[in-house]
Amino acid sequence: MKGIADEPQYSVGLLEAGTALCDVINQHIDEQTLSEKNAFFVADLGVVMRQHVRWRTHMPQIRPYYPVRCNSSPAVIEVLAVLGAGFICTNKSELELVQSHGVPSEDIIYSGICKLLLQVSTEASIQGDEMSMAFGCSLKDCRHLLEKAKELGVQVVGVRCHISSACEDDQVYVHAISDARCVFDMGEDIGFDMTILDIGGGFSGSENQLEVINKAVMSMADLYFPPSTGVSIIGEPGSFFVSSAFTLVVNVISKEVVARDRQDQARDDPSPNDEPEFQYHLSEGVYGPFASKLSETLIATPSVYKPPQDAPLFSCSLWGPSGDDLDQVVEHCLLPELNAGDWLLFTHAGAYSTGHPLCTATDSPPPPEYYIISSTDWFEMQDIGVAHEATLKNFSLVPYFLAYCQTAAGRSVPA
Repeated sequence: MKGIADEPQYSVGLLEAGTALCDVINQHIDEQTLSEKNAFFVADLGVVMRQHVRWRTHMPQIRPYYPVRCNSSPAVIEVLAVLGAGFICTNKSELELVQSHGVPSEDIIYSGICKLLLQVSTEASIQGDEMSMAFGCSLKDCRHLLEKAKELGVQVVGVRCHISSACEDDQVYVHAISDARCVFDMGEDIGFDMTILDIGGGFSGSENQLEVINKAVMSMADLYFPPSTGVSIIGEPGSFFVSSAFTLVVNVISKEVVARDRQDQARDDPSPNDEPEFQYHLSEGVYGPFASKLSETLIATPSVYKPPQDAPLFSCSLWGPSGDDLDQVVEHCLLPELNAGDWLLFTHAGAYSTGHPLCTATDSPPPPEYYIISSTDWFEMQDIGVAHEATLKNFSLVPYFLAYCQTAAGRSVPA
């Protein structure tokens, strides 16, 4: 079965009232054969649109620049492009992808060697968090790096503040903006024309967090970077835009009964000690869409597709198909007893699960992506000025029932 993302023009299923995400998942699972059950993504583009609206509502003076490495799905790029987001690219393929959607060069930051932002660590962001790491240079090292950049002919166009995603102290942003002003002054002394202040990423998605950050940043920006300076203030909402938009559906390919881990006694595990513990192998693992697990990202416990009523929960671990000791998706969770052929649903699966280098390094093709949007979200996009014919040129918008019937019958959906 060929995924919609493989087509030159991707189809987007338009969900009418009464049709939900679970209906879409049901139908794509029903398409699978008994002998071949492949993982797939369902991506709700309406979520991406709503997250952009939330950003613009609560952070109106901070322009979002989307880091393409977070999720390079072409439909996501197209939606964000027509909504007016900028983009941060780290390599040539990302740059070409963004440019293919008509994004002008002034809306792209290419974090290569010719044009860069000097990343400054903020010491206050890691105080009280021993597990955090300070990425970027310290304030005292900035002058040396700026002088070296000038010597090498590297164009430094601004400052990026690195703040831990676990940080909830708005004063960290106050210190970061103050530090950035110092770096701008150093750059001006050395001869750089710096015009970008990047407050970084790490946005949890809560409206309260956005409002707190915006208030802290703008209070200092008005003092240190007033409009007369010509400095643009940007942020990098990556996971914020895409995480909750994607659901990953994977199949259980085998199970084993293993000895109970004594560490369960230290966990909130209500299972009696004489009950079995299961080890399940899935059709995808850390060398595929769960690659973020290798960078210590926690994969949340999935839900079971059509779970049995009132079934008891058992301690279990989830693994990828490779047999590699590193291919552990979830170390410990509680689920009903599963069997080979059962399906698991991983929500909030949109960040760093598609287009990751490890995802493309294996022989297996990545899971296909099926795009949907509700009619309510589609009409809201029209209301905010996104016209289908004029801007979303690669979209083939099809009522979902028709899209499903034609896909199931093996026919392409006309654009």
